[in-house]
Amino acid sequence: MEITDEPRAKFYLSRVNYYRLSAYWYPFREKQTVVDPNTGVEQTTILDTFKQGTHFSHALDLYVFDKKLRLMALDALERIEIALRADLAILLGQRAPLAHRDPSQPHGHFSRRRRNPQAETEHEKWLRILDGKVERSREDFALHFRRRYPGADMPIWVAAEIWDFGALSHLYAGLLQADRDAIAQSYGVPDGRIFERWLRVLNDVRNICAHHSRLWNKPLVNIPRMGGPGDIPAFDHIQADRRAQTRVYAAFAIMRHMVGVINPNSSWCLFLLEHLGTFPDNAYVSLKNAGFPDGWEQQVIWAG
Repeated sequence: MEITDEPRAKFYLSRVNYYRLSAYWYPFREKQTVVDPNTGVEQTTILDTFKQGTHFSHALDLYVFDKKLRLMALDALERIEIALRADLAILLGQRAPLAHRDPSQPHGHFSRRRRNPQAETEHEKWLRILDGKVERSREDFALHFRRRYPGADMPIWVAAEIWDFGALSHLYAGLLQADRDAIAQSYGVPDGRIFERWLRVLNDVRNICAHHSRLWNKPLVNIPRMGGPGDIPAFDHIQADRRAQTRVYAAFAIMRHMVGVINPNSSWCLFLLEHLGTFPDNAYVSLKNAGFPDGWEQQVIWAG
């Protein structure tokens, strides 16, 4: 690796940490592929040497690009999280102030007791975690509620403000299929099971960003479902593209789709496209490593 400004390199290594930066120069390391003589299977080993022309600035520029990308993801996820809180509070709150605590509202797998009659149901576990967050919250509205209604359970329109993305996605997954479908269809997604997987993907991305981890080329833990051809036309271009579906391209496409529904006049997409256009120029990595397919900029989902 070429280092032409040693003081600058030492500065960033002392502030960012060698191990964190090493994730950004990993793609620039040379590889060696050998065939196992016993099995005939090819095995690839990442070497400790770098590809020709690799410069310290390549890794550093990639790190800075990724940092800004995480901030853009968090911007979209904030909008989505707040909208979903409202969606769930309105849907369930129309039925009863404490509908989220009613075991008849979720589907059976979420609220039914399993083989061990002493074990918590998923719904009870969800409520226990929620109640703990309510009790610990120092938000003004939570303090006010506890003072004015000691020992009372928060109605859903108040409790929803305590939910984080994980709690939202977990509750959504526990809803009756008809309720999941109703919310999904309000976002142009025909099936609540597809939307459920989308929320899992976004929760994973949110956790990556919240922990300041590498995002740009990290494989997705949960692979989003896209339905069949024509079900969600904006995603038809990656129906058969496994790499696009398993990398952050799919996550950003989902964010773009949902932000567009939440606020059609939002400039978030334009800012994202502008940032993607600043991807560091080098000979070895590109947005393809993040799952962006050829010609992605021309797809209808990125228009407007």
